[in-house]
Amino acid sequence: MGIWQGRSRRKRTGGRLRPIRKKRRSEIAPEIQFATVGATEVKKVRSRGGNQKLRIMLTTAINVYDPATKAMRPAKLLTVRENPANPNYVQRNIITKGALVETDVGLVEVRSRPGQHGILNGIRVERPSA
Repeated sequence: MGIWQGRSRRKRTGGRLRPIRKKRRSEIAPEIQFATVGATEVKKVRSRGGNQKLRIMLTTAINVYDPATKAMRPAKLLTVRENPANPNYVQRNIITKGALVETDVGLVEVRSRPGQHGILNGIRVERPSA
């Protein structure tokens, strides 16, 4: 089911608003699809103006920037450790911007938007030992 992002049919007071026109295709939100850990799969999505966005559906690779060496290198994605967007995303291995993921080079914070950019970039973080 699509999500409609048009004007509400109710006033703030709860009264009914008479619609001045019908729904438009541009007011329908894109369907929600999440990037997860798995064999790499990228989907092309049409956006406004006939442009295309690349949406990561599954991935096992991430480009990691190391602030100590100031170098970018590819790394293998293992699992999602934390996700401030939603705690349930950790159990489902869903990757969003700001998620903390485990890689073969250590903990990495995701800095790109996998549903918009079609690539996964992150920055290596050092966790203080408790």
